[in-house]
Amino acid sequence: MRRNRVFVVGVGMTRFEKPLTKDWDYPDMGREAGQNALKDAGLAYEDVEAIAASYCYGEPTCGQRAAYELGLTGIPVFNTNNNCSSGSSALMLARLLVQSGMFNCVLALGFEKMERGLSERYTDRTSPVKRHVDAMVQLGADPRSISPAMTTMTSDVIKMFAYAAREHTARYGTTTMQYAKIAHKNRKHGVHNPNACFRKELPLEAIPKRSLCEPITSAMSAMTADGAAAAIVASEAFVRRRRLEGNAVEIVAQHMLTDLPSSFGSDFMNLCGVDMATVAAQRCFADSGLSIDDVDVIEVHDCFSCNELFMYEALGLCGRGKGGRLIDTAKWVTNRSGGELCQLGGRWIVNPSGGLESKGHPIGATGLAQCAELNWQLRGVAGKRQVDGAKIGLQHNFGLGSAAVVTLYKKYERDQTIHSRL
Repeated sequence: MRRNRVFVVGVGMTRFEKPLTKDWDYPDMGREAGQNALKDAGLAYEDVEAIAASYCYGEPTCGQRAAYELGLTGIPVFNTNNNCSSGSSALMLARLLVQSGMFNCVLALGFEKMERGLSERYTDRTSPVKRHVDAMVQLGADPRSISPAMTTMTSDVIKMFAYAAREHTARYGTTTMQYAKIAHKNRKHGVHNPNACFRKELPLEAIPKRSLCEPITSAMSAMTADGAAAAIVASEAFVRRRRLEGNAVEIVAQHMLTDLPSSFGSDFMNLCGVDMATVAAQRCFADSGLSIDDVDVIEVHDCFSCNELFMYEALGLCGRGKGGRLIDTAKWVTNRSGGELCQLGGRWIVNPSGGLESKGHPIGATGLAQCAELNWQLRGVAGKRQVDGAKIGLQHNFGLGSAAVVTLYKKYERDQTIHSRL
């Protein structure tokens, strides 16, 4: 069955900031990101027919309160919360709303005003990640907190990925320095991202220092942040009627996977979403007729450097156990704007934005910030971060508890089968 084509026609974001360092609230963030996306598309708020809002740290209907900063038009607002993949979940909902034919133009708006660590507010009921934490302990993880100064949730998340990294090392010989090379790459890419929280390159030898939970160090981790990002999603009829082809980037495939039986099986990596990402990517490639070899630029969920390495394998950049070799053989190339980019496997640039490790991680906004970066890349306007000639982009976003979202994008191509009157 032929599905209606859906396009991103405008993106915007705020600069991501360290929590508690800027005097702003989530309506301020939402207004700035939403206005930037509308300006990018050349549209007015009155053109938007619905909103999919994403956030985690806030009361119900924060999406409405943020949207009121853009206007009062009575349109429906749908609030989504899928932990760290909330932004991609909002994007997927916006796409489905347009694809259904009920709406022609939908705004996906993600924002977060965070604390310094991860936390759960409702302690009188079952935690949605308790099964994951219990599984981690059953697999052999130390149940104690890694630091008395750290929230329980922050400690558990770091441990989960640290034990997964140790598992990868035990199976395949992956080294701490290979994980460090990924963090070094992302920090170097982030130097040229004006929206990134951290814009300073770190020496490779400094990255393995300040251990949090072996082998993860502070520099191999994405820090929480405040900020917002937005994307305007539209039907092909809307794109052509409003002559938005110049900005349009098609979402050619998108899949979300939640936990599988293997997620609670015998290894830490699947507990951290590796199987979910693998299946979601395979479904995207099957839907689109594309393969990983068609992809030019990738934004992955590098909550920790080890997770980026896992995704090299899950998304098909290399075989299982070969992620360490892939980063070891990476080459730095210079683009037409004079920026340096780290190329993997002779073709892929991963996290030219600097990834979560440079940008910071405002949970509800991260997936839409990834979307924004890939749209800028495919439109050729990313400056010193630009992947020259990029035509196909791939995005991976993961939220514990769990949801893994993989999205494929390509530059606009006119569908000649659509009647010319549209």
